[in-house]
Amino acid sequence: MKLSIRTKFTLGMVFIFFIILVLLWFSAFYLNNLSHKTSAILKENYESVVYAREMTAGLMDVNQEITTGYFANRNPDTQLVLKKLNNVDKFLQLEKGNITEPGEDKLVAEIESNIKEYRDSVKAFMLYPTMSSIILNTQNKLGILSQQLLLLSEMNGKAIEVKTDDAKVSSKNALTGMTILGSCCFLIALSFIYSFASYFNERFFQLYNGIKEIVSSNYGQRLYFDGKDEFYEISLLFNEMAEKLSVKHQEKYVTLGDEFDDVNIDADKDELKDILIRIKSIEKQAVHMISKIENKD
Repeated sequence: MKLSIRTKFTLGMVFIFFIILVLLWFSAFYLNNLSHKTSAILKENYESVVYAREMTAGLMDVNQEITTGYFANRNPDTQLVLKKLNNVDKFLQLEKGNITEPGEDKLVAEIESNIKEYRDSVKAFMLYPTMSSIILNTQNKLGILSQQLLLLSEMNGKAIEVKTDDAKVSSKNALTGMTILGSCCFLIALSFIYSFASYFNERFFQLYNGIKEIVSSNYGQRLYFDGKDEFYEISLLFNEMAEKLSVKHQEKYVTLGDEFDDVNIDADKDELKDILIRIKSIEKQAVHMISKIENKD
């Protein structure tokens, strides 16, 4: 398959662009995975710990109000108690929508049932604030709720530790993977640029030296390039021209003498000098293209 120098350069640019895309894709994949793990910790488990803490604080405020009223022989502040209980219900509903760990749903269901019983006991106490049996029942329910809320908090706290360790391992694996991948891509790109540059430099050097030999009247100089690109075509033209010059030189040297031969050879030399100038222009363009590839890498 015949590939022109322009096509080879374009394919080289596409190859470099592909390597950049691979690096970007894997970077995005690892970062997205790590972001998902850390956001899960914050959204799922940490919020459950906060909900358990807020419910505990609300129940403690209610208990303090009713026990203070009982021992002070006064009625508790009804508005304060109802406000705190409603606040507890609010965080309970939030926790019900944030169940993530095995067994958490069962625990939350038990907490919900006990909070309902505790609320009924508090309402009964507010109707009969002097009955010791009611205050004892509320204290018993509060003790059970405190243990359950503590268990809920510990469950999610342990999950935070496990997921944090998992996120650390994922982060370390991502760093290792990106280091290996980046090193491989760098070596591949470096090898490609080196091969690409060597390919042009070697051929330009041969062309340059070949034309210098022809200009120095060494008409036996020949070029041999592999491939089917422009360099191969130039080598064919060069060899054909060198062959013609060699034949002309021999014929004119025999028939017309040294003086006439020198005049025509000078004309041929001028033609070769023009070709040398064109080759140098092509060399400058190739060096410019190679510089672009190295800068993009």
